[in-house]
Amino acid sequence: MAILERPTPFARGMEISAFKAPSASHELYAAPLTVAAFNGDPVDADAASASSSEIYGFVGPKGFNATGASTDTTYARIYTITYISNNASSLTPPPYSGPSNFSETNVSIRARESPGPMYYPGLPRLDYKLYSPPNFSLSTDCIVLSSRSDHLSASADALLALIRTQASIPPKPLIHMKGTRGRKVDFDIKLNLMGLLVPDDTSKRMQYIRCVSEGEMAYRGGVKPDVIPEVGERELEEWCCRFVEDPAQVKSFALDRVVANLDTMWIEGQLRALLAATQYKGVLHVSFPVTHAKVVVQNQPKANKFMTRMKKLFSGKHKYEVVQSVWPFATAESGDEGRRCAVQSEDVWWREWRDSIRYAVSQKRQNGAYVTNEDKLEALMEGKGQDSIDWGGVEAIDMPDEAELEG
Repeated sequence: MAILERPTPFARGMEISAFKAPSASHELYAAPLTVAAFNGDPVDADAASASSSEIYGFVGPKGFNATGASTDTTYARIYTITYISNNASSLTPPPYSGPSNFSETNVSIRARESPGPMYYPGLPRLDYKLYSPPNFSLSTDCIVLSSRSDHLSASADALLALIRTQASIPPKPLIHMKGTRGRKVDFDIKLNLMGLLVPDDTSKRMQYIRCVSEGEMAYRGGVKPDVIPEVGERELEEWCCRFVEDPAQVKSFALDRVVANLDTMWIEGQLRALLAATQYKGVLHVSFPVTHAKVVVQNQPKANKFMTRMKKLFSGKHKYEVVQSVWPFATAESGDEGRRCAVQSEDVWWREWRDSIRYAVSQKRQNGAYVTNEDKLEALMEGKGQDSIDWGGVEAIDMPDEAELEG
């Protein structure tokens, strides 16, 4: 069958009755479909299709065809409309024809049309929409996501569903590296380590939900940490119920996302050795902050703000900090026998990124600029980061003047 100009009788709202698989010699019939678009428009065929992901298009009695490919059987398939003729000898293309290959379809169209998670090449395969759920706000330091939605404090099922959903996405662990001499900041850079927690193969991910164990100090619904109360076998469900049933005027329930078994001391040692090799004479500050690390649900007090503050002052806030979403970098601590990393070991990561880090330092980047894959490419392809670094002499150090020292 050759592609031809769109048949004029076709119009939006027309029903199409058959599917055809590219590898099959027969048509697969399903419920009638309605023509929703013309040539080049996206069409979501899932709503009317009972077919499998093998189906590439559907063929109507007058030569109508939609071709494309499915990204996943779970999510909506987007099709690009083309029109075909029963006359196989014709080779005339339709006017203004769009790409018939799904992979060429514009990403923005897929993002608008597909209800499922959008995946981005080069980034961990996660549903990033979960980081900004409705009626939640993110703190300015990007650490705490919080909400005062009434239904989350009134329904244990709603709270449980939220906690499980938010536990399915990792925190964002970082390396923050800053070099200073006096008040002068020579460089200030960051690296994102989140990809080391999330293998592409979802079956190999190691994350799990953990509730406080017996005898462990934690905020268990009181104003200070304690080892009581205990709950039964259905720990998470019972903690959610306790929070909802707690009559306290001011209360909160938190999920902490934590990174486990990452050898930050070894990484810091490598960073310090790398910088020492550049003859840097300043002070190196290395930290490992974690953003998107906490989800907090707070109740909406019924009393006015003044009364709420007074009650909080005298009776305290009932806190429930009993649940963690644990994202292991590896199955065990560094040096333990049989240790297996989720993505790669600290040593492999270091060998991949050390030249990129040195290059970013040599550029004296500021304000927490990220070291990225582009730096890695330039280090690999162009040898960037190998030259010596000119740190300047003593005159380059910004020292406080006498008035500031006396003050």
